[in-house]
Amino acid sequence: MLLKIHPENPGQRQILRACEAIRKGGILVYPTDSVYALGCDIFHHKAVERIARLKGMRPEKADFSFIFSGLSQVSEYALLYDNRVFKLMKSHLPGPFTFILHARSNVPKIFQSTKKTIGVRIPNNKIPLELVRNLGHPIMTTSIHDEDELLEYTTDPDLIYEKYKDKVDVVIHGGYGNNIPSTVIDCTQTEPVIIRQGIGIIE
Repeated sequence: MLLKIHPENPGQRQILRACEAIRKGGILVYPTDSVYALGCDIFHHKAVERIARLKGMRPEKADFSFIFSGLSQVSEYALLYDNRVFKLMKSHLPGPFTFILHARSNVPKIFQSTKKTIGVRIPNNKIPLELVRNLGHPIMTTSIHDEDELLEYTTDPDLIYEKYKDKVDVVIHGGYGNNIPSTVIDCTQTEPVIIRQGIGIIE
């Protein structure tokens, strides 16, 4: 299903339709503030496994992240004991960053690698934020890749729909995406370290 949602003023009816699909174990393609992404309910293991197969990897080995609606929700699933890290996140979120944090024990086991960490995303895009708010808990997120190494990321939602319409349950058309992924910052060590420089710039 192709679901058009206005990026600046997401319609509640369309958001609820997408959330209904998520609750039933469906997987979605949706826009973020960087590239378009695949996502599902973090508590639906079969949906997580479907996405892992789409990306050619094992769920427990994959670097999947969570999309949260705000920092207060992050603290339910990740350890925010370092005040410097909290200030860093507060000053850059919502934004095109993925912060790697230590996971709490309530994070589903399927996501917990031997490092027991999770990626935290609060994108500056109203569509995924509204999905999470209406769902009531985070959704899993992982960027979609193009087979063309020169392009790497597809930005046109109509082309994305043609590619994924038989592989996912919903493709959200929320305008053109970016072709640069989020900046990834590992905050599990003594000092935060940028492990992938993307579209987000640390001020």
